[in-house]
Amino acid sequence: MSMHALAALRHPSWLRALASLPMLIVLAACAPSGAGATSPSSRTVDAPSSARTSGGTAVAVFAGGCFWCMQPPYDKLPGVISTEAGYTGGHTSQPTYRQVSAGGTGHAEAVRITYDPRKVSYPKLLDVFWHNIDPVAVNRQFCDVGDQYRSAIFPIGPQQQSEAEASLRAIQADPRFKRPIATRIEPAATFYPAEEYHQAYYRKNPLRYKYYRYGCGRDQRLQQIWGSTD
Repeated sequence: MSMHALAALRHPSWLRALASLPMLIVLAACAPSGAGATSPSSRTVDAPSSARTSGGTAVAVFAGGCFWCMQPPYDKLPGVISTEAGYTGGHTSQPTYRQVSAGGTGHAEAVRITYDPRKVSYPKLLDVFWHNIDPVAVNRQFCDVGDQYRSAIFPIGPQQQSEAEASLRAIQADPRFKRPIATRIEPAATFYPAEEYHQAYYRKNPLRYKYYRYGCGRDQRLQQIWGSTD
């Protein structure tokens, strides 16, 4: 499948793009409704000065290409309370998926993770992040191309900043990587939750999600870089 066709799977109007594909009969049953597919969330999460919340939990933000694919590894991690797909790191206020995916907003697709720091550490979240991206890919991840799919860490507060920098140095020193590490550490910024149909997409639409993920070559490339990711 071409990159263009794969990208259509992630667009609210994907049914039109996939009308000629044999998988349509299987996929059409869980098509997103038109009303919610393009409406951005009105909620924003301003960049906090500290990763810790008043309730004793903590938050972390990572960009690893397609946010559909970055929620599952964190959702299954003990100590993670919730994940949310969204956009961050750009200059456009209240961006929509159409705007971000078209490029030019400066935002990256990202996930915001709420976790219990007594049960899982930020370095562990960083380890999961690295093992679910291609660190040498510049302004892309797998079949998704553009700076909106860049890999980036958005540390919140000095402790996360220090741990993120140490983690990046370790990856830069890893002999398996022959090309420069493209992953950036960027300042924490306002996080805009993505449209509802993007949230936990892998649970809502498991067949389409698996079809997209396989066609994008994500697991094949992760296996090539890291070996087993189980």
